[in-house]
Amino acid sequence: MNRYDVVVIGGGAAGLSAALVLSRARRKVLVVDVGEPRNAPATPMHGYLSRDGIAPAELLATGRDEVKGYGGDIVAGTVTDLVPDGRSGFWVLVGGQRISARRLLVTTGLRDELPDIEGLGDRWARDVLHCPYCHGHEVRDRQLGVLGGTPGAVRYAQIVRQWTHDLVYFTPPDTLTDIERTQLLARAIGVVEGTIDRLVIDDADHLRGVQMHDSCVIPRDALFVPPRFVANNILLVGLACDVDEGGWVVVDETGRTSVPGVWAAGNIVDPRAQVITAAGAGSAAAIALNADLVDDDVANAVRDLDHGFPPSPTTNARSKESA
Repeated sequence: MNRYDVVVIGGGAAGLSAALVLSRARRKVLVVDVGEPRNAPATPMHGYLSRDGIAPAELLATGRDEVKGYGGDIVAGTVTDLVPDGRSGFWVLVGGQRISARRLLVTTGLRDELPDIEGLGDRWARDVLHCPYCHGHEVRDRQLGVLGGTPGAVRYAQIVRQWTHDLVYFTPPDTLTDIERTQLLARAIGVVEGTIDRLVIDDADHLRGVQMHDSCVIPRDALFVPPRFVANNILLVGLACDVDEGGWVVVDETGRTSVPGVWAAGNIVDPRAQVITAAGAGSAAAIALNADLVDDDVANAVRDLDHGFPPSPTTNARSKESA
């Protein structure tokens, strides 16, 4: 039977950062990852200190190698269920296999739900973008658009305005307040009210413009879209972890959920966390997890001593295996 100190579910920046810290702390760690990172369509990744411009796949490959270099295990697969084992630990079900874990860290992130506009999904992370801090610099001073009509979209457009003097805000009719119209006008943000039919792509496979329902094409080089974020929370909901009204997992400052022994980090907790933010959250959760395991190790050692068992050199599984 496979028994681990911590099973990390999700092998993105948060999960791998946590696994690295825990492996270096000599914990027996397993990362289970389905291999479908949210940022896979993006060619470069930006805003990560010392790794700016690196391909997301390269970052993850390097992270996996580092975790394995310290003895951590990584397997490809989908976790289908998490079940308490009745002894303060958990069973992790992966492809018909049952894995034992003393603690869990869930970093399954989120998925983006895009408006149903022809061509939008095909251009995602290419010239249809969602994060101006991740991609704004690369499309600076070009003809940009923002897909509006959702709560907070006008403010989002004002942020995108930092990267260009030529910005158009697309929105359904009768959705703007007088204050919003004034704010957009004050910063020279154009407003196009109507229904978008499709995106227009040129022969070189670049976005050329946005075609409206009346067949008018508004030339644009890139389009920023605030997607609807949906938490991949099914495993944690199945464990009865608390979630807020948006479906995001409720945690304390270390990533501890409402269920003892279960932590969460990354976009499943904070939908606006960038890669570097998620990595930091995973590291912080790992430190808290190890401290919790140390408390458990101490309690177990005292119990064994009270029952007349001689003290062992360490209760750490990794150290026992290497002794």
